[in-house]
Amino acid sequence: MSDKQTDLSLIEKAVRRLEARDDPKDRPHGENDVQARRPADPGEAIHRDQDSDRGSARAVTMPPFEPLPDIPPPPPDVDLTSDRYVELDLAHLREQGFITANSERNHASEEFRMIKRPLLANAFGRGAELVKHGNLIMVTSAKSGEGKTFTAINLAMSIAMEMDKTVLLVDADVGRARVHQVLGTPQGPGLIDLLLDKDLDVGDVIIKTNIPKLRVIPMGRYHPHSNELLASEEMLRLTRELADRYPDRVVIFDSPPLLMTSESVVVAGLVGQIVFVVESSRTLQSSVKDALAMLDSSKPIGLVLNKVRRTLGNYGYGYGYGYGYHGKSDTAKETPA
Repeated sequence: MSDKQTDLSLIEKAVRRLEARDDPKDRPHGENDVQARRPADPGEAIHRDQDSDRGSARAVTMPPFEPLPDIPPPPPDVDLTSDRYVELDLAHLREQGFITANSERNHASEEFRMIKRPLLANAFGRGAELVKHGNLIMVTSAKSGEGKTFTAINLAMSIAMEMDKTVLLVDADVGRARVHQVLGTPQGPGLIDLLLDKDLDVGDVIIKTNIPKLRVIPMGRYHPHSNELLASEEMLRLTRELADRYPDRVVIFDSPPLLMTSESVVVAGLVGQIVFVVESSRTLQSSVKDALAMLDSSKPIGLVLNKVRRTLGNYGYGYGYGYGYHGKSDTAKETPA
């Protein structure tokens, strides 16, 4: 028998003895240098380093597999000493019906993929007819309670999953701000503070999150003339700064309902694209028409049909998306929508 065959035989015998022996008392004298250990749990494994010169095997314990946490560590671009940073509770958001990067592929996530595609194409597509300030998107509705904030947050979450896009979600619904309540971020300083204080910079109010490509600007302090501030020259300056300062970033404004305040129409004039949310089986066709009539018909207006009843007895959030320019979409023909 060759030396190589002898070495292989010794290794095989050592391995067999390791696998067959459970009780240390059964070890033959002189074999205490060979250690065997059963894994404590499925996450542990035994690695045997085989040495052909000595014919020995050594067990190495590997650390158990740890699943990815729902709240990962801060992204590498976050400076905890200077940046405003909030860890979003992604598990809680999923329970509330919001999509996250760790969500399973479902109907809602697929619908929002369909919703964001024309928006991104208008803002960054390679065609010649890009929408001016197309990276500024307003999410609104005719009246309150139609799921506007729900849609704005999910749209921001979906765009944040893009490989080459970041998204800034701005809570501009100054009369009924809810973004900070849903996401668990501070209410201020935020948009209103930015409009009032000329010494503040946009970066001073932006909140970074554990979703690496998602940033948030909350509403900020309450002010008796908050709605008027949305129609101010300072708001015009701010939107232009956001459009030009971050040309590769999508900025989503969760804006007031169109029929609730006239200032929301001013905001609509500052952005490049509009997402209009309609609550299925509740919003009247007349309300949809009245609200759409207030908008600039030359801008792309996407309609999201929210809270769709899919099957008898199964009622929840669903999305139907009719995209086109105002006057070309046949969404919400019935009364109510």
